[in-house]
Amino acid sequence: MKATIYTLIALIAFAANSLFCRMALAEGYIDAWNFTVIRLLSGAACLGIIMAIYTHNLKRKGTFNPAILSDRGSWRSSISLLVYALCFSIAYVELDTGTGALILFSAVQLTMIGWGIYQKEQLSLLQWCAFIVALSGFVYLMLPSAAVPSLLGASLMALSGVAWGIYSIRGKVCVSPLRTTGFNFIRSLVAIPVLLLVGMSYLKNMSIEGVLLACASGAIASGVGYSVWYVAMPLLKSTQAAVVQLCVPVLAAIAGVLFLSEQVTMEFIVASSLILGAVLVFILNKKKA
Repeated sequence: MKATIYTLIALIAFAANSLFCRMALAEGYIDAWNFTVIRLLSGAACLGIIMAIYTHNLKRKGTFNPAILSDRGSWRSSISLLVYALCFSIAYVELDTGTGALILFSAVQLTMIGWGIYQKEQLSLLQWCAFIVALSGFVYLMLPSAAVPSLLGASLMALSGVAWGIYSIRGKVCVSPLRTTGFNFIRSLVAIPVLLLVGMSYLKNMSIEGVLLACASGAIASGVGYSVWYVAMPLLKSTQAAVVQLCVPVLAAIAGVLFLSEQVTMEFIVASSLILGAVLVFILNKKKA
């Protein structure tokens, strides 16, 4: 029951990240550059507090592992995080909530699967077929259509997904994912002056709604969302953890319909069925390969 609750909260937070960003930018409450600045600042602050509480509790219970203190992220991972966050924000100026989440998720999964192939991971024939179908669905999704009105926006979201895929691959070797993500958020703050310089001309158009949505994206959807997910992951099998993430684009699409009156197009339904179905087949057959 505990695993179900934590997982559900984390998935809702991930979907909410797309909703908050799209809502802020589609309504013109804030620009993508300042949204990214506030998201990184609020995410770093929230994760910093959670890390301090987490470390204090470990020491108090006497279960503290000294190796955890050495987990401070890396500059390469923080660059991947920054590219992900910035491209994510700029892309959502043009894309619907569900479409953006599907492109992001697809790019993340294809990047991680592609890395496994590059590392000479043995795949079954069924997995190869699933990978090709998922790739075909992704190409279909990226074609200019009612689902993707902007090729630039779609390309930026795909780049955001690739960056997050790289971040996820690099994170597999860390001892404490929570501390690693927290420190990577903190490291990414070195780019704030540059982002502020670019976003300075947009400050006059920024509203309190945009600031609050950016804070919600950073502190709640990112900071709390990632923290809850890292609590849920040890309670799930690796296959379960991968499969449940398939729900995120669907949840984001539903949120877009409910809160922003967005339309679910046939192109989105076809692409999501191809991609999510193929990735599901790939994951479920991973142990058999």
